[in-house]
Amino acid sequence: MSDRDRASDRDSDRDGAGLVIGGWSRLSTCDWPGRLVTTVFTQGCPWRCGYCHNRELLDARAPGSVRWRRVLEHLERRRGLLDGVVFSGGEPLLQPGLGAAMRQVRRLGFGVGLHTGGAFPRRLGHLVDAGLLDWVGFDIKSAPGAYDRITATANSAAPALRSLALVRAGGVAVQTRTTIDPDLLDAGDLARLRHWLSQQRLNGHVWQQARPVTETG
Repeated sequence: MSDRDRASDRDSDRDGAGLVIGGWSRLSTCDWPGRLVTTVFTQGCPWRCGYCHNRELLDARAPGSVRWRRVLEHLERRRGLLDGVVFSGGEPLLQPGLGAAMRQVRRLGFGVGLHTGGAFPRRLGHLVDAGLLDWVGFDIKSAPGAYDRITATANSAAPALRSLALVRAGGVAVQTRTTIDPDLLDAGDLARLRHWLSQQRLNGHVWQQARPVTETG
């Protein structure tokens, strides 16, 4: 997260829409394919994937480092220059104020993108039903049978699959992708995942190589 702006006002991590923001990329060309966006990285995630490169965002109890108000002020100045806002994480669906923030983005005339693993299908369904999503980058961890091993969380496949079904049924543009960590996914795992993707008719799936995780402290 070296290129993300970190504010000094940590005493007010919940303001505006009630988001806890752990990082912010003012300008990104890769977080939403074909779009120029600003990306907000929310704090907290219920899963503990071994290859996670945003480990500083995992703890939902950690204070935020960027005020949502600062992001809105940035958007006001970038009307006509940016295409949208991507909410990433962490797991953005953990944030109770996510829908309110998306509505504010919409009112400013920007598109709304979301990066998610789908841990909270009910919350995702509310966003889909409200028409607040233009695009979703959906992280598929593995074939369903290996999910708990990747996420280090019991029964994690069921909500993820439900979330993916809700996005697809809602007609939201979606890009599915998988991070390949050879320490977690072997050749057999990948073969099973490719077979499952084919069964689901998920074309254009994106394969990402895990980045090395650097331990600090």
